[in-house]
Amino acid sequence: MYRGMKKCRILIVDDDAMLSRLVQAMIEKTGMYDTAVENLSYRALATARTFGPDLVLLDVDMPGKDGGDVAREMRADPALKSVPVIFLTALVSKHEAGMRKAGGAGERFVSKPTEAAVLLEAIEAVLASAFAAQPNSLS
Repeated sequence: MYRGMKKCRILIVDDDAMLSRLVQAMIEKTGMYDTAVENLSYRALATARTFGPDLVLLDVDMPGKDGGDVAREMRADPALKSVPVIFLTALVSKHEAGMRKAGGAGERFVSKPTEAAVLLEAIEAVLASAFAAQPNSLS
């Protein structure tokens, strides 16, 4: 998905380096997104500030800070508070995945392992919704 003439940027935060590289490859194969990976949850906020993502794919169960902690820190950061999050987690089944309440806000959950088509549909839906909520973001 493009924002104006610029590719949307997706940050992948997951402590599993192999899985995060696989997810990165699935996303980059489309040619529609720029990605970055952070495997250390305690560095996720700093990496997000530097990378400036349009979306964050966030693992829930990580050592140190979990995904909920990282999402709360993002919501408290003026530069990141409106960046949508998709939780990518093995803690929900495919049946349970979808829109759920997390931290007082509706967040999307995608179960791991996931198929490329499922993940890309979730990314496109969340980005479309985020851009629709900010009509001036495409100018």
